[in-house]
Amino acid sequence: MDIKTTDRETAQRGVLAAPVEAGDPGRWALPSQVAICGIFVIVFIAALDLARPVLLPATFAIVIGMMLGPLATRADRAGIPSVLSAVVLWALVVLTCYGVIVLLSTPVIDWLGQAPEIGRVIRERLHFLDRPWSALQDLRNVISPGERDKGLGIDLMNFVQPIFSFATPAFGQTIIFFGTLFFVLLGRLRLRRALVVGFKGHESRLRTLRIWNDIEHQLTSYLSVVAIINFAVGVAAATIAFAVGLPNALAWGVLAMILNFIPYLGALIMELILFAVGLVTFPTLTHALVAPALYLAFTTLEGHFITPSIMGRRLTLSPLIVFLALVFWTWLWGPAGAFLAVPLLIVGLSAISHLFPKHAPALPG
Repeated sequence: MDIKTTDRETAQRGVLAAPVEAGDPGRWALPSQVAICGIFVIVFIAALDLARPVLLPATFAIVIGMMLGPLATRADRAGIPSVLSAVVLWALVVLTCYGVIVLLSTPVIDWLGQAPEIGRVIRERLHFLDRPWSALQDLRNVISPGERDKGLGIDLMNFVQPIFSFATPAFGQTIIFFGTLFFVLLGRLRLRRALVVGFKGHESRLRTLRIWNDIEHQLTSYLSVVAIINFAVGVAAATIAFAVGLPNALAWGVLAMILNFIPYLGALIMELILFAVGLVTFPTLTHALVAPALYLAFTTLEGHFITPSIMGRRLTLSPLIVFLALVFWTWLWGPAGAFLAVPLLIVGLSAISHLFPKHAPALPG
């Protein structure tokens, strides 16, 4: 009896200690899954890039429609027909876009007409950069002799044309945006019902409904608070421009409010614009630095103290995650992706929080 038991234990140890053969399919299960996931991510990103002319305006419309979703829900509860509420909200978005275009069109047209003169004035005011620029050019000529530049040349159209092309999208994309927005507002409840019913099982449907409601709530809370804060930033920018003596103070306030929806980069772009306008408007470099310096001080106060205290801990996102999302969507969809970076990040984080809930207790410290 003891001999048989010993033989059986020896055989089991031999089986456990035997090495896995190279042809064992279980050995390559995890690497194959990782490879499939990687291929899917690459193909998905490529599809987003190729379908940008259609997906970009549609995504903008869906985000804005979900942000206005709670207003449509309150209108339904008040007995207002869904068609009427959709038309009113859609018209409100159209009038807002029209007002922004009207306010910004005058200074843009003036600057485009005076582009050569403005470029010459900026080049004269920044003449002190000729020496370091020349040194950089000499260094580049040594490294790449085939590429030579004549000097510091500032062509305003090189900066204005990309912005102008973004501010005036193609007619087809505009139709896609407003059409998608109207139908999202009109059939929001029907779309949500169809999405929930498409899943099998009570738990899956309940989770889908929670994800939808949480995304709407998070988008509305975040973007409404940010819109109010950015309106205050626009008022401050217009006040600074008017106090310093810059022309079209109202237009610069509207531009500051819009650009402040882009984290980090929006304030920097606005400071550069104020500096460029100051260089053309004022005779001295010191006077031109007053407006961007005051705007930098205000945005620093807003970004580090005002916004965190108003938004609270629940609506505060990790700065690193926001920055990485900003880099990714700007790289993929350009300036429009920068505006969509934070809303899409909120959508993703809300869905992940429901799909992968955290049941583990929080660690101390």
